[in-house]
Amino acid sequence: MSQRIQRLAIANRGEVAVRIIRACEELDIETVLLHSEVDINSRAYRLATKKICIGPAPTAESYLNIVANVNGAKAGGAQAVHPGFGFLSENADFAQACKDAGLIFVGPSAESIRKLGDKVSCKALAKSLGLPLVPGYQGEDQSVERLVKEAEAIGFPVIVKAAAGGGGRGMKVMRKSQECKELIESAQREARSAFGSEKVFLEKYLDRAKHIEFQIFGDATGKVIQLMDRECSVQRRHQKIIEEAISPSLTLEVRRKMSEAACLIGEAAGYRGAGTVEFLFQDDQFYLLEVNTRLQVEHPVTEMVMGVDLVKAQILTAQGDAVFGHLGQAANQRQPHGHAIECRIYAENPFLGGVPSTGKLGTVVWPEGPGRRFEYGFESGDEITSYYDPMIAKVIVWDETRPRAIKKMKKVLSESVVFGVHTNIPYLQEIFSHPEFVSGKMTTRFIDQYFSAPIEAVAPTPIEEKVIQEVKRKVGQTSSGPDQANESSPFSSFWRGV
Repeated sequence: MSQRIQRLAIANRGEVAVRIIRACEELDIETVLLHSEVDINSRAYRLATKKICIGPAPTAESYLNIVANVNGAKAGGAQAVHPGFGFLSENADFAQACKDAGLIFVGPSAESIRKLGDKVSCKALAKSLGLPLVPGYQGEDQSVERLVKEAEAIGFPVIVKAAAGGGGRGMKVMRKSQECKELIESAQREARSAFGSEKVFLEKYLDRAKHIEFQIFGDATGKVIQLMDRECSVQRRHQKIIEEAISPSLTLEVRRKMSEAACLIGEAAGYRGAGTVEFLFQDDQFYLLEVNTRLQVEHPVTEMVMGVDLVKAQILTAQGDAVFGHLGQAANQRQPHGHAIECRIYAENPFLGGVPSTGKLGTVVWPEGPGRRFEYGFESGDEITSYYDPMIAKVIVWDETRPRAIKKMKKVLSESVVFGVHTNIPYLQEIFSHPEFVSGKMTTRFIDQYFSAPIEAVAPTPIEEKVIQEVKRKVGQTSSGPDQANESSPFSSFWRGV
């Protein structure tokens, strides 16, 4: 039964909140931003129809507070809640709390999240379906002593992961028995802080694997389709940096088998909405890794090559509309067009090994053009704080072939300007020039092998120099003399953001 959404609450922040707002605007839906106290200086705050503060900066008191989010949505007069990604997006209790409060949860049911969002139950379901899994331990005994013994039985290296979430949080690679206790306890602490649950599981660590995922979507008809794959092998500390669609690594036959496995587990869980089935691929074999029961950070590359709007599809499906169902079996034969690549732009210092860089943004320039897309949550004058993930923006490009997309991305990054904080743009530029990335042969150890050390400082680009000179000129015009101009110039000290 279709239920029209007139006002939707967004239980998230940053660029994903902006992305959801834009989709709602196209659907004539008002928005309520559920934000923390420190996020009033953000683009989403300025764009939302209504704003409700749900607590102070610490995530446990705001973005991870189920009661505060539900009460905020109701106080804002919303009929639905979109959780974005991260925070409570894969929390079954939150999905159930929304339902109990009479709110539409824009995502899968609480039951589906429990089956798939919890990595341990997901693997149990996959095993019952006969899907290939990486050897590991998913038991209920979560004592450190038991986990150490299981790691030794699996054989090193072993990775410990948070059962209730992803995004690189709560993941540690253990290479010998002596370090297991410390790393397991650290993973449990991170998991509790990020997802509200310290439950973890173990897997054999594949050290030559590629990370490949399939976008699935279950709409109101009950049909689960796949919308092709993404390559996400370029990762640092288990967090993706660069994503692309489609993967340059799969044969048609392997792609077919992986897509069938992805749809199979989605259908078995009665999945509804956007989801991602992740695999590791090594030595021509694939292994189901996990299912993310939410929108992915990298969803734009799929949208670019498949001609879909996943956020609007999520909202329409939550209303009860048959978004893809009318396509029937043909939906699984939709062909991708061209190649898309996404970069995550982080506020960090690449010359000091990626340490976080906080502060107020100065001049920000995103060079628009054909086949270029920019999703950002912060603009000039906004402050990048130490409280949350340091992602400032996502840069996405599309072109007809992968080599042309790489060339376009390098051009776009060279023309992008972010002052006020350091960013990882020079770091990304070096990655795109590396032969192993250009050839498409990179694995999840690519960063560890080639980019583990800080990069060397680089000179400002011509675009940056132009901005610098323009700002200096303006500062000079409003000052009483050259000394005052130099003192007030943002370029006289720690200014350079790229």
